[in-house]
Parts: sequence; C-alpha cells; structure tokens
Amino acid sequence: MAYKTDIEIARAANKKPIQEIGAKLGIPSDDLLPFGHDKAKLSASFIKAQADRPDGKLILVTAISPTPAGEGKTTTTVGLGDGLNAIGKNAVICIREASLGPCFGMKGGAAGGGYAQIVPMEEMNLHFTGDFHAITSAHNLLSAMIDNHIYWGNALEIDERRIVWKRVLDMNDRALRDTVISLGGIANGFARQTGFDITVASEVMAILCLSNDLKDLQQRLGDIIVAYTRDRKPIYCRDIKADGAMTVLLQQAMQPNLVQTLENNPAFVHGGPFANIAHGCNSVVATKTALKLGDYVVTEAGFGADLGAEKFMNIKCRKAGIAPSVVVLVATIRASKMNGGVAKADLGAENVQAVTDGCANLGRHIENLKSFGVPVVVAINHFVNDTDAEVAAVMEYAQTHGSEAILCTHWADGSKGTKALATRVAEIADADVAQFAPLYPDEMGLFEKIETVAKRIYRADEVLADKKIRAQLRAWEEAGFGHLPVCMAKTQYSFSTDPDLRGAPTGHSVPIREVRLSAGAGFVVVVCGEIMTMPGLPRKPAAEAIMLNDAGEIEGLF
Repeated sequence: MAYKTDIEIARAANKKPIQEIGAKLGIPSDDLLPFGHDKAKLSASFIKAQADRPDGKLILVTAISPTPAGEGKTTTTVGLGDGLNAIGKNAVICIREASLGPCFGMKGGAAGGGYAQIVPMEEMNLHFTGDFHAITSAHNLLSAMIDNHIYWGNALEIDERRIVWKRVLDMNDRALRDTVISLGGIANGFARQTGFDITVASEVMAILCLSNDLKDLQQRLGDIIVAYTRDRKPIYCRDIKADGAMTVLLQQAMQPNLVQTLENNPAFVHGGPFANIAHGCNSVVATKTALKLGDYVVTEAGFGADLGAEKFMNIKCRKAGIAPSVVVLVATIRASKMNGGVAKADLGAENVQAVTDGCANLGRHIENLKSFGVPVVVAINHFVNDTDAEVAAVMEYAQTHGSEAILCTHWADGSKGTKALATRVAEIADADVAQFAPLYPDEMGLFEKIETVAKRIYRADEVLADKKIRAQLRAWEEAGFGHLPVCMAKTQYSFSTDPDLRGAPTGHSVPIREVRLSAGAGFVVVVCGEIMTMPGLPRKPAAEAIMLNDAGEIEGLF
C-alpha cells in the first residue's frame, strides 16, 4: 500500500479562512493580524481582555527518549487535540515553531505528520510569520551595540575578555561555533574570540517564550548580562541601551500565531526553544491565552520527558503559575525495540522480548513524571509494522507501572485514531486528581538543584563539576541569582550524557562542561557532556533533497 507523504497530505488540506478558525475561539476578525489567508497573529489587546476568564485544563504531551526510529510527539499532540474536538470538547493545541536548523539537517519539521498535522505545513517549517528572524535580529542588534560601545570609547569599562554575549543564526553551522571577529585593522574594532549559537538557544528566544507581555519582555531583555568589567561587575543589556530597540524588533513576534489542523481545529504555534539546549516549550503567552479560550489545552515539551517535560515542570510552570492536569507520554513499538537493543535495520521483524526489554525506558519516564504529582497516560503511536503481541507487551508493562497505555492511529486515521485517548485524558483532567509540584524549591542552592535533576531524573550517581564551575555557581548565588531554576543542556538520546547509552541506565556520572547565567530568562543553563549550542549538519543533510519542482511546489520537505 502506497502512503501519501506528509507534504502531499498537507498540500491537499481543505483549509478554512483563518477568521473562521478564530471565530471558533470567540476571536473577532479585528483582533487578528492576517498573514495571508491561513495564518494570523493575535492582538495584545484581545489577550489582555481575557485576563479574568477561568482557565481550562492543561494537558502536556511528552515522550520516551528519542531514537532514529521516531516517536511522533508533535503528531500525537495534534492528533489528541483533534480527538478532543471530535468528542465534543473545546480544545486548543499549543506547539512550538520550527527551526530551519533541523529542517535542513536531519530531524525534519515540527508540524506533525500523516493525518495529524498543522497547516500550512510548508510555511510553518520555513519562514512562517518571521518570528525567528525577529529574534535573530534583536539578539544580534545587542551584539552589534556591545562592540560599537567598545569601539567608541568603552565608557562602561567592559573587559573584552569577559564578554559573554555571542551572536546567533537559525541554521546548523559548525564552522561558526568559535570565531574571531573585528579582524582587518582599527576601523573594524578590536579583535576578539567569540562564536555563534543557533537562534533557538538564544536567551532572547527564552525570554520571548517566558514573557507575559511587552512590558515584561523589555524588563527581561534589560536584565540580560552581556559582559563583566575587570573587577567582575556585571554589564546589563539596559546599560548598553539596547532593550528598547530590541523590544521594538520583537513587538510583532510577541503576538501568538493562530493556524489550524487538517481537521480545521485551532492551534497556536509560537516560540521555539530546543529542549536539549534550552527550555523546550512554546510561549507562556500562547499557552495562557489558550487556557482562557479553550476548555482543554494540549501542549508539548521537546524531546524526551527527562528534558522537555522536566523543564516544562521546573521552569515554565514555576514561572507562569500554571500546572498540568494530566501528562500523555508518547511511546512507539519501534523505539522500544531500539531501547531493547535492536538495530534500526531490524525493526520490521516482530520481537516481543526486545519490546519488553526496551520498556525500561518507558518505565523510567513514567516514574519521573509521577514524581511531579501528575497522572500519566501512555499513548502508543501506532506504526504499520507493529504486531498485536508487541502492542500488548507495552500495555501490560504500563499497567504494572501504575499507568495505562492506549493504542493511537492518528497518523493514518486523524481524530478517529485518538478518540479513546481523548476520552480517557478528558476524564482524568476533569477529575482534578493532579497534585503538581516542581522537583525542587527556589531556595535550594544551584549545585544542589543540578544534583537533584541528575540523580532523581537521570538516575546518575554523581555530578562532576570542577572548582571553577562550583565557584561560579556560588558567585551567582551571592549576587542574588540562587533562587533561579536550572536548565540542563544535554543529549536527548539518553538519560545519561552518552547518546549511545539507551534504555534506563544507572550508575553513570553527569559531567558539567560549562554554566551560563540567563538572568533575563530567569534560569541557569548547565551544559553537560558534549552537547553543542550550535549544531552541525549530518553527513547527508536533508537540504540535499529539498527543491522546487516544475510546478513551483516544494519537494523534499518533511
């Protein structure tokens, strides 16, 4: 049987004008800034007017540790949102925007797949409404103003050796990780070593995703620490006088983007920090607005639950004052087999024992999620080669871990394939049984917070940090930043920092390579193992297959 590709399905979608999608949520046309006929931004005045409305139920979708076999977390998020609407619920979907880096690299887009997609898929996976470009420009404006301030006399006495603000680009480009700038003589400034991060790792991205409004945005931008003087005094973005102009560049980017699913249900797509190098959640303003407009809001957190969900709970929920009513943990038979030791080439053959062995990864995630005080439902994202015996093995395993697993066929069947999941999730959300609490209190020390995540979520024996890193953490505590949560940057492929260590490893160590203070975003980034904040392209990047056909249509984008 020949299946249509994601892009073929998306291109054949029967989209409705975006004003009709907005009307489903009670949004007047005048409060939508249209970008074409099928996407629009929501006005700040409308968002502010919803403040006194009660909140709906928040449903978090996360996943087991990702493998090359794929898990389909976004696909399940979209499918569940469609499923809830199909059973008569007023549900809204909230996901992140796509970065160009993985689109042209190896991960692909971020609009879902099969018959559980958000459209317009092509635009969303490329330039969309220009939010990422605005974030890139705002970030690099600050970079330019720092170097310009030094060029024109350095009145703030910035120590050029202690400039901590890099530049960014929304592309995987390993050649830009470490660079030297201002070569070529006096007219070009003072030469120094610096580098680039990918835009999704920018503190400006994190700030936009955690801000409540433009006033909060400018305050947070002003709080960014960009450099230090020779006597270690911090220099802030507002000292450079860049926060106002950066807010201007980000004004429209702060407005959530409204689009639709293939089944014409509303979806907010806004913000896009990676979960392996940032906090991995869509914007607070989009989520909180959706909670005012829908009875149920389905949102996702990036990569496996040890990364995205942990940060959703410990960073986003803490800062936004929100809490999930239920968590949906996406698992696949294919990924379970890989976690059980099966090679990707052998995934087509039935192997119940490998599925059972690989379920240790699923069990670890269930236990971790429950430690936050929220009920967990497992969604088995069905693939055509899955056998009944393999599916039964996952269902039985989930039951032994105090959860339940529901088979979902949304990729092939759309909302019909998630009605059972939607019904059960709504029942649990309505029962108000969740007793959410973050993993650690604000007043815990920074290194103790790192240890708490490493030991309780990753199940590591120890955290390895040299004297310099421990001293830096203590210095930040003394400077008044000890109350901040920690944002762990590590590989998404394993609970450990070794991407090849699958399953549910124990007895490992978590080495810290670097710590970064994101004072504006309000967290401390902890870079572990070999993770990079500027990824590189793979040997055969997806970009090689992306092109326009004779009809002017995009091919190769998935």
